[in-house]
Amino acid sequence: MNPLLGRLQPYPFEKLRALLAGVTPNPALRPVNLSIGEPKHPTPELVKAALAGSLDGLSAYPATAGTPALREAIAAWLRRRYCLPALDAATQVLPVNGSREALFAFAQTVVDPAGGAARVACPNPFYQIYEGAALLAGAQPVYLNDGMAFGALDWRGVQLAYVCSPGNPTGRVLRLEDWQHLFELSDRHGFVIASDECYSELYYDELNPPLGALQAAQRLGRADFARVVAFSSLSKRSNAPGMRSGFVAGDAQILQRFLLYRTYHGSAMSLPVQQASIAAWGDEEHVRANRGLYAEKYRAVLPLIGAPLSTAMPDGGFYLWVRTPIDDASFARELQRQYNVLVLPGSFLARDAHGANPGRNHVRIALVAPLAECVEAAQRIGQLARSL
Repeated sequence: MNPLLGRLQPYPFEKLRALLAGVTPNPALRPVNLSIGEPKHPTPELVKAALAGSLDGLSAYPATAGTPALREAIAAWLRRRYCLPALDAATQVLPVNGSREALFAFAQTVVDPAGGAARVACPNPFYQIYEGAALLAGAQPVYLNDGMAFGALDWRGVQLAYVCSPGNPTGRVLRLEDWQHLFELSDRHGFVIASDECYSELYYDELNPPLGALQAAQRLGRADFARVVAFSSLSKRSNAPGMRSGFVAGDAQILQRFLLYRTYHGSAMSLPVQQASIAAWGDEEHVRANRGLYAEKYRAVLPLIGAPLSTAMPDGGFYLWVRTPIDDASFARELQRQYNVLVLPGSFLARDAHGANPGRNHVRIALVAPLAECVEAAQRIGQLARSL
């Protein structure tokens, strides 16, 4: 067996199951699960119609690079969304089976483990795929704690840096000056930047959408996107997590090598899913409606949670990152036992680094349930907080 598998830590939801073992939720209250970031809003009809109308495509093997039509649809969306006039669909865009799969596989392409000194930087707290990808690529993860400036990290030996904007779980968005600093560090140390932007379309100021990595590069005169690759998907944007459809875009030379890896990996997207994806990337009406549903939840939930606890409206995403008055694991356990509401302890999403675990005394609340359930859960969370 691959000995590197032994370095993987349990996934947060495995830790949550262990934490709640033996806990009997209050049977008088219906369960509300706000622990998993799985979209629950309906998949748009235009996407389902395109999928159903393309089932004849199941009779053919799809190309790993995707159809030219899908690559152009993705490139066209990127040009519109991020003002990227020169983006080339043939060399700078590659469809993938969801951003999770691609974020993991990307490290296997980029990292050179020879000599045992490879390092991969990632935010802390973080999406655990970054850490797992680093470990199985033979690299050592290094963590940039929440609130730390990029310059506070020792970047020597770093070959790959994961960033997430809007962030999971904090919802924070990188500004242009942040990107400029990160690009300068990449120039100095030669590492590749993998920008996870799967929450990019969940923002609540229509006049100020989150800045993307490629957009920042364009603004800063780096139109070749050297050592920069952005990842996104339809899971959150279009409520289609079951389609496993996304893309990577950016540095053409890196994408050429990534395509080679994926060709051997057998990671082609089925033709019906490609057709449905074309429909999704070409429509913004359903995306605006989706943002409206989440905005309504935030308006209803924030006053209920923000009064007894400490939280704030995020820059993007569909999470609330809430400070707890007691240990986060104990808070989550008591919330499940007394009020039948499931949330994720923040310490399960982070590592001890630089003398602290930045997820400690926080919980992540995913506002994915229907509005009424989110409101009821927020009321129960407030009741627990007041009792403490």
